[in-house]
Amino acid sequence: MKLRYYTYDLQLKHTFTIARGSRDVNTVVFVELEHDGITGYGEASPSTRYDETPESVIEFIKRIDTGKMADPFQIERNVQYLSSLSENDTSARAAVDIAMHDWVGKALGQPLFRIWGLSPEDTPVTSFTIGIDTPDVLIDKIKEAEEYPLLKIKLGGDNDEEIIDTIRSVTDKVLRVDANEGWSIREIALEKIHWLQEEGVEFIEQPMPADQLLDTAWLREHASVPVIADENVVSMFDVPGLRGAFDGINIKLMKCGGLNAALKMIYTAKLMKMKVMLGCMVESSAAISAAAQLAPLLDYADLDGNLLIKNDPFKGVTIKEGKLILPDEPGIGVTKTGGM
Repeated sequence: MKLRYYTYDLQLKHTFTIARGSRDVNTVVFVELEHDGITGYGEASPSTRYDETPESVIEFIKRIDTGKMADPFQIERNVQYLSSLSENDTSARAAVDIAMHDWVGKALGQPLFRIWGLSPEDTPVTSFTIGIDTPDVLIDKIKEAEEYPLLKIKLGGDNDEEIIDTIRSVTDKVLRVDANEGWSIREIALEKIHWLQEEGVEFIEQPMPADQLLDTAWLREHASVPVIADENVVSMFDVPGLRGAFDGINIKLMKCGGLNAALKMIYTAKLMKMKVMLGCMVESSAAISAAAQLAPLLDYADLDGNLLIKNDPFKGVTIKEGKLILPDEPGIGVTKTGGM
């Protein structure tokens, strides 16, 4: 088995701003796993929120002894080996995990959704993310997102009301809100949630900082719309402790370590009677298409990271009127576009 890696700068169509900061470029690390003449693709999109950088991803990959991963079909065993190298480095582990799954699908000649017994007809509509911005730019973004029936709005700054008022001046679409831990006082957070319900918001994602779980439980008890965990949930071991504080969880391959872990999280959440959303970082179609293979199992999807960039080096999952359309191609279903 051979592992290759290289960094790539994803150029954003617009400056992307959330409660924690802004960026115009997101550097990812692509992984290629070659074995028996077949190459599987993977991607890491590291986040400093989880103490990862492109450099740390590369350092992790360099530590991998491919001699201990001799058979890509043994995904469970290989994932355990990767976890033994680090309990963290989740996006780095995700890149290798995705590449392994892609390899297995290609070796079997089937897309992952079919190997898992899922129907591509059951994919949900994905939301399209609108980052924090000025009113003029927000209006331009809403116009560009005309074909998407669900909008995910980033809040958590000082101009939440201005953002929603601007959006409501040009569209009456269903909105989902992500505060990215931006509201630290529970009474103020509750006031915002009551107001947002009147504005047609479907649910609120991570309204308060992850270390304020008791405040979030209070908020959820008094809230009038569902509250979804993001930064509070990294692995399946986090899920049971969130019951009562959240109505659902947002799984991201880059947080949990890949498809193997995400699948376990989905079924854990379902056992806990919690809603399941699958989200993403700013990613190319490689990681988004990998995550989309799980889409038939979801209540909500937020798989739009590839739609926010202008130099996607892969082609894979597509969207029609907001609905995720899975390609009937082996593995994660992607091909290189020649942009690299």
